[in-house]
Amino acid sequence: MPIERAKRVLLTEAEAIRQMAENLDDSFKHVVTQIASTNGRIVLTGMGKSGIICRKIAATLSSTGTPAFFLHPAEAIHGDLGMVISDDTVIAVSNSGETKELLHLLEYIKRQGATLISITGNPNSTLSKNSDLPLHYKINEEGCPLGLAPMASTTTSLALGDALAAAVMEKKGFSPQDFARFHPGGKLGTKLLMVKDVMHHGENRPLIHEDAKLSDALIEISQKRLGMTAVDLGHHNWGFLSDGDIRRLLLEHGSEVLSLTAGKACSEKPKTIAPEKLAAEALKTMETHQITSLLVLNHQGEYVGVVHLHDLWNTHLV
Repeated sequence: MPIERAKRVLLTEAEAIRQMAENLDDSFKHVVTQIASTNGRIVLTGMGKSGIICRKIAATLSSTGTPAFFLHPAEAIHGDLGMVISDDTVIAVSNSGETKELLHLLEYIKRQGATLISITGNPNSTLSKNSDLPLHYKINEEGCPLGLAPMASTTTSLALGDALAAAVMEKKGFSPQDFARFHPGGKLGTKLLMVKDVMHHGENRPLIHEDAKLSDALIEISQKRLGMTAVDLGHHNWGFLSDGDIRRLLLEHGSEVLSLTAGKACSEKPKTIAPEKLAAEALKTMETHQITSLLVLNHQGEYVGVVHLHDLWNTHLV
């Protein structure tokens, strides 16, 4: 029955991954350390279905801050070996560990001085024994009705590649902001926009001195069209003054309040955010405190910009 066969394949692959997770040891930690400390690139190589898995692992590593590429072993021995240098780390994937095209690369990789990591299902294989850092997994069956097509082995290799990428990310301190730099396009890129990408900065940021009159503050607010202005209180202290604040003062005290200084009228210690934070974090802060603008301060406490709710609407975050 098709459904029964499908269930068996899925359970077989799930069991192989479960066993691998339970059997991870210091060998995995050593591999993570090697990948994270590689000064060159990570070179993935494998034949057939393993080669497809290698392409995916290389793509995952590259998108998470570790430069990697796929090298086809058959093409490598016909000229592409020059792509491997001594500072590189090569990861060779083969279930049997006896793939002849990979074995042909061993001598060159060793002579070149690159570090060799292997991912195999056979710890006694030629590839495993000649690797600097071998990793192994164990499968009881592939899941294929004929027992021939690689299924559990390729799934396990793929999962191990993801596990390596995740562990390397953590070891290198790869942040959401770093991820954003590698994914600028599409919906994902929008979610990972940073505040500095959407803020108003330079001459476009509204700013007045604390000694300025409210009438001057109104002019600044009107010219910058953000409904607010930052107020320089000195010594990297900043105030916040909105057109709503001024309207409330006018209703309560009349037009004479226009002679007040901005420093007297503004709110002190406003909500702020750093330019390297995600725009999504700015949105969350605005929603939590029911405000429409945030002052953007750098690590030195300098006012470098302002981010407005309307800017976030334009990015389709809202």
